[in-house]
Amino acid sequence: MSETPLDVVSISGVVKRFGDFTAIHDASLTVRRGEVHAIVGENGAGKSTLMNILYGLLPRDAGTIELFGRPVTFSGPAEAIAAGVGMVHQHFKLAPSFTVADNIILGSEPLAGYGRIDRARAERDTAAISRRFGLDLDPRAVVGALPVGLRQRVEILKTLYREAQILILDEPTAVLTPQETRELFATMRTLAESGHSIVFITHKLREVLAVSNRISVMRQGRIVATLDNEGVTAQEIAGLMVGRSVLLRVKKAKAEARDEVLLKVDGLEARGERGEAAVDGLSFAVRSGEIVGLAGVQGNGQDELVECIAGLRRPVAGSVEICGTKAVADPRRNRAAGLAYVPADRGGVGLSLASGIWENLTVGHIEEFGRGPFLAIKAARARAAELIRRFDVRGATLDKPAGSLSGGNQQKVQIARELTRDARLVIAEQPSQGVDIGAIESIHRTLVEMRDAGRAVFVVSADLDEIFSLSDRILVIYRGRIVADLVASETDPETVGRYMGGLEEAPPAAAASVSEAADHVH
Repeated sequence: MSETPLDVVSISGVVKRFGDFTAIHDASLTVRRGEVHAIVGENGAGKSTLMNILYGLLPRDAGTIELFGRPVTFSGPAEAIAAGVGMVHQHFKLAPSFTVADNIILGSEPLAGYGRIDRARAERDTAAISRRFGLDLDPRAVVGALPVGLRQRVEILKTLYREAQILILDEPTAVLTPQETRELFATMRTLAESGHSIVFITHKLREVLAVSNRISVMRQGRIVATLDNEGVTAQEIAGLMVGRSVLLRVKKAKAEARDEVLLKVDGLEARGERGEAAVDGLSFAVRSGEIVGLAGVQGNGQDELVECIAGLRRPVAGSVEICGTKAVADPRRNRAAGLAYVPADRGGVGLSLASGIWENLTVGHIEEFGRGPFLAIKAARARAAELIRRFDVRGATLDKPAGSLSGGNQQKVQIARELTRDARLVIAEQPSQGVDIGAIESIHRTLVEMRDAGRAVFVVSADLDEIFSLSDRILVIYRGRIVADLVASETDPETVGRYMGGLEEAPPAAAASVSEAADHVH
């Protein structure tokens, strides 16, 4: 008779409330020794909240938690760490000017005589633990100079240095290239084989199936199923997450791109916030009737590029044309030229969080409701109510401030406003960020319909699945330059990932097409 795997974590009947809102309803799950246990769910399903309770960041209102068979109640992360629980957050908590060894020992420094930090021992310990778990790192390397994948290794080693047996990884692949993701999965498997337990919080179903042993699905604060990763499909998991059947990939016919260029970027150069060259002599074109996706690891010039197109940043050199009109550093004039823009920063750029939802949905549509110096408020409110229904903006009423909505529903508000404008060029920046699977399906279908209606669609996304689902062509940006121009149906995520990580030079044909994009169409 085979031995039952040891449950190192047992969560039973946990409830968490924020005022009148119940975020976690009677949640129960177990995590076994030596397994990778994925927790999946839509945005706001309660995944991170439940794990923050386990890690001591939030108190629970009811229920019990057992660790290695003993009841625990943590009043903070320090107690959780001491008990063997470590957490790697989506946004790293590292000191970029410190070395790898300095970051790993911070707060648990080995001491020499007279209370001084024993740096030699710190570097030896860092090197030893790196070798032990196959996470090669130079202890003396400055963290700020490391690529994202290696910075994540530092975070993982921080938890292992403190002898964590249970590691919670919150959306760990969000900023990684496919190659870095593959290396992370290898690390997760190595740790599991050595007896560690990994809790993997994510919304990327393909990755869940690639690395996990068991999968717990959360929906609206409840754990609705826990499945062994044997024979289960992404479609089944998505259905459990949403409560209905969903399309994971939008259906679209082959693009019929026309010769008319609706976005033309020529020799663009722009500086970043620290004066560095963020966009470096970049050229490309997007035509009527096609969706072009921009792929790249965050921080390679995407933000500055889009801000130049939208009129939010003044370029140092080069030019942008929107529907044949030269773009300027004035968002209103660029929108008047034919631009609809869904920014990634919905709270700072896309919405007025203090204003009512109907007002946010009306901005950009004033010409439809203007009556001389007056606004046809009744008509504007009626249209806003129709958009709330059409785009399923949950918890919304016309006069409710946009800032009171969840992040995913705020995204729906700005998408509803922008994608219903009569604009020939659409820039969608991280369009599905923080949006549930059912809404992603609707957003993607709308973008494809716009393409089919002859509009030009430029999608900027950190999610390669989204890039491949939507795009007819894929541009890859690396260190402010377009390094590849690829036909989506003729490439794969692995190839795009190599360009994203700077591991592959642009072939001559691609380089030529990129350099000539401002003057020629494909």
